[in-house]
Amino acid sequence: MSSKAARAHFGAFVVDFDARQLLRLDRPVHLTPKAYHLLTLLVNACPRAVSKEELQQGLWPSTFVDEANLTVLVAELRSALQDDARQPRYVRTVHGFGYAFAADVERRTAQTAAASGNAWWLLSDSVQVKLQDGEHVIGRDPTAGVWLDSGSVSRRHARLIVEPSGVALEDLGSKNGTWVNGLKLDGRADLKDRDELRFGSVRMQLRCAWEAGSTDALGPL
Repeated sequence: MSSKAARAHFGAFVVDFDARQLLRLDRPVHLTPKAYHLLTLLVNACPRAVSKEELQQGLWPSTFVDEANLTVLVAELRSALQDDARQPRYVRTVHGFGYAFAADVERRTAQTAAASGNAWWLLSDSVQVKLQDGEHVIGRDPTAGVWLDSGSVSRRHARLIVEPSGVALEDLGSKNGTWVNGLKLDGRADLKDRDELRFGSVRMQLRCAWEAGSTDALGPL
């Protein structure tokens, strides 16, 4: 296993993001791909509670699925984690809303020490959004994590995924497209500091900066 592999530790469990695997006491724990994806969504969002809608969009983007499918995945994940829904240690039900990861999560990488003071920002001339770990829907819907009030932007336009290992971007079937450094996005793209992004006609830039209590360290766009 690569020394650069990003891992999330909680209790006796480890999520190995590079291997896309859940381990318990260094032994693999079987999860279907969808249940593993659900685990990463909850772990990366921790301690934030994630709505059922956000989870469904993350698991089945741009597709209508019955809520029962999510319930089945949660049950599978709890079984793999040996968790009790009535007294959860890991997956907590937020009644009337969704789910949250209840355990403390420690993220480790070979570059943790060097990057521990870094934060990701999404910037434009009028918007400055600090990106927490997890998934951020970008769109015209006022409930989107990154709200862009432009007719050229779809209600759920794209999704940014912030993980310990980096940042990635996915288009969610937008009408006017998502662009990275002038190239139209097809599928998922890994991003880096100073990448130029466009959502419809809205131009933004991804920046990585030292935590300083403000955005002064970012410099001009």
